[in-house]
Amino acid sequence: MRLSWANQITILRIILIIPFVLFMLEANQAQFGFTARYIALGIFLVMAASDAVDGYLARVKKQVTRLGTFLDPLADKLLITAACILLTVKRSAVPGFQMPIEPVILILGKDVLLLLGFITTYFITGHVRIVPVWAGKLSTFLQIVMVVSTLVGPEVVQFVNLWTHWVWLCWWVTGGIAALATIVYIRYGLRYIEEFEQQSRQKNTTMR
Repeated sequence: MRLSWANQITILRIILIIPFVLFMLEANQAQFGFTARYIALGIFLVMAASDAVDGYLARVKKQVTRLGTFLDPLADKLLITAACILLTVKRSAVPGFQMPIEPVILILGKDVLLLLGFITTYFITGHVRIVPVWAGKLSTFLQIVMVVSTLVGPEVVQFVNLWTHWVWLCWWVTGGIAALATIVYIRYGLRYIEEFEQQSRQKNTTMR
């Protein structure tokens, strides 16, 4: 079976995470850190742009598939997880802009809880329902802004004195929106399970 263009782009996004991580691991080195960091930034921007492209192909060109429905959010989660961890670890953190662990816990905690929610929903209903919500979309957008703002920090701060405060704000606002998105997704999940159980009870009553 031939993969759709949308799925091929998504798979490419997942593969590009490897060079992104490798260059980020060199981003804090004295000799080639600047070059490595901006190559990593370029890869990150390509992956972010390709996310919009494969989303366009999937919706407008009617290339929505089960594989794509699974791989697209997986690619996003893997990229953000890798970026957050690398920005927090001293070896790969951006000089002068090492990300604190607390917002990272909020951001990655959302994905862990959502994964547990999907598993729980599947065991109860036999289905996994992925419904994009405004908080989730906002969270993803802010995560991209946060990573880009952090990666360019050492250079931009030389011209914009308040850039350090902007990056700090990005970290914590992104973490807060991630927590909010978690609550919204949990509410949707509980509502879906409740509706499923009501339909099951109605069906059992009808069969009697």
